[in-house]
Amino acid sequence: MAVSSHVRSNSFPSRQHPQAAHVDEQLTRLRSSEAATSSSICQRLSNLQDLHESLEKLLRLPVKQHALSQEHIERLLDGSIKILDLCNIARNGLSQMKESLKEVQSVLRRKRGDLSTEVKKYLASRKFLKKSFQKVLKNLKTGQSNEESLAVFGEAEAITIALFESLFTFMSGSKGCGKWLVVSKMMSQNKATCEAEANEFTRVDLEFQSEKSLKVEDVQILESCIEDLEDGIESLSKSLIKYRVSILNI
Repeated sequence: MAVSSHVRSNSFPSRQHPQAAHVDEQLTRLRSSEAATSSSICQRLSNLQDLHESLEKLLRLPVKQHALSQEHIERLLDGSIKILDLCNIARNGLSQMKESLKEVQSVLRRKRGDLSTEVKKYLASRKFLKKSFQKVLKNLKTGQSNEESLAVFGEAEAITIALFESLFTFMSGSKGCGKWLVVSKMMSQNKATCEAEANEFTRVDLEFQSEKSLKVEDVQILESCIEDLEDGIESLSKSLIKYRVSILNI
């Protein structure tokens, strides 16, 4: 009887490695979260940084390394460089906007200088960046591998790319609210509702199109939002680089 019991116990599936279980928990948390505001996007960027640090540790496990073929490794490398490219595009766009905002803030604080010129420069930059973001969104594909050995890594890549879709959409601002200025005799309550629902980028866009309502406080809020996003993207980039190095070392 003792031998029979021992044989049955060996037939049970092996327990999941604690690091793999931790990655699954992080993926579950990210699946259930949404990115609709600057604070939620920043939180997701932080969570994705933690996730890629955990994936990097998972890649160090011999059992995981043995399960990855050369083709798998190449796919992981392609995915990591794709996400790093998205980080660079977002970071460059945020940097451009921040520099333009500084010029506007300088005129507002000193109460001298050509405010209209600086506002036009910012809006022209925003228009160009919006087109760039829309092009990126159009080209993004969130497909993931169905192969079991890549399931966790493939899902992590898909969730990360989905976050960047939310980020670029957020940075582009609300299209619906942005059109209220070109509609003649727009009701004031509709304008107020739109401004209340607009994110930091859209709110400043609206104010810049009507310089009379331009407030330095809102410009400062947007600048702070941009800096928070920059910090989150920078931290995620560092984790992605470490993750990529671990893939290359296999």
